[in-house]
Amino acid sequence: MLIKKSLLLFIIVTLICQIRPANYHAEANPTPARNVVDLRILETTDLHASLMNYDYYQSKIDNKIGLVKTAGLIHQARNEVENSLLFDDGDHLKGNPLGEYLARIRGISKGKTHPVYRAFNYLNYDAIAIGNHEFNYGLKFLNKVLKGAKMPVVNANVYSVKTNKPYFKPYVILKRQVVSQEGTTRTLNVGVIGVMPPQIMRWDKANLEGKVFARPMVDAVTELIPQMRAEGADLIIVLAHTGIDSEPYHPETENAVYYLSQIPEIDVILAGHSHSVFPGTVFKKLPHTNIESGTINGKPVVMAGSFGSRLGIIDLRLEWGTDKWVVKKSNSFTKAIADENGTSLVTSDKKLLKLIKSEHQETVDFINKLGL
Repeated sequence: MLIKKSLLLFIIVTLICQIRPANYHAEANPTPARNVVDLRILETTDLHASLMNYDYYQSKIDNKIGLVKTAGLIHQARNEVENSLLFDDGDHLKGNPLGEYLARIRGISKGKTHPVYRAFNYLNYDAIAIGNHEFNYGLKFLNKVLKGAKMPVVNANVYSVKTNKPYFKPYVILKRQVVSQEGTTRTLNVGVIGVMPPQIMRWDKANLEGKVFARPMVDAVTELIPQMRAEGADLIIVLAHTGIDSEPYHPETENAVYYLSQIPEIDVILAGHSHSVFPGTVFKKLPHTNIESGTINGKPVVMAGSFGSRLGIIDLRLEWGTDKWVVKKSNSFTKAIADENGTSLVTSDKKLLKLIKSEHQETVDFINKLGL
């Protein structure tokens, strides 16, 4: 009986010794959740100075437009997640009487901030791109008002004639603290680069000739990506002020998102310029495109219409591999500020409304004075 008990004890001890190293190994390594980060990327694009939900041409409220409405969606989208970034894709200064009044009639006094950038500052945009219409009032006006922007302003394919270098900051590496699924804080280095159609040299020849020149968008991005990676970019986002089309590529391709999505090192593309909505059924026949998940050539893409009518959203799941972050899953979609009948789906941001009310009222008064 004693021999049987001793044998049983020996077997139990042996089994425990075999189990303990496995348990110890599991505790010594981080749980998978520590290496998984969910990141939400938000986009506005082609605002065209539509800060208010107001139609200046018909002198009435229009709940289908306006950043004061889009801001409501921005707040909602941020509150739903732990980690988020917000970007604007360009064409935000010109496009309605407010933009015209501020640039051509009243001007922006020295030391004052243009209401578009005042709004961007308030909403804490992480970076913004320059669109082709930013040049419509000339480089002098643009350079002046950009001083009021508190976030990085990027463009990589417009070059200075004088220096033969990018006229703007071509890209920025944003260092952001993100929280993993388990609750561990990690540092994520987000590379953000911007481009616009090279046709600006024809569209704004009077303002730009002899001062800047434009390079093909794909060439400019391809050249700078290795530099961005060398500087530590974990994720590369393109603020692509350009539309979506699969027509054969050429150096002056105006809508180059499809070809940007073929660049292996790009992780995310925020599109604009053409005022379209992606994902959307209009693109269902585009090659290598999944409008359900919102990818083109396997890359997450979003385009949020125009005039603040929609907010673009891309939800990413990032996983740390052996030596880098990898996009394991993505979902792209847009949210509208109003239904098809113009019924508002979100409340206005009252704080933002107060910040831009003065210039809005000045514009309305000026239009009334003209009897328009």
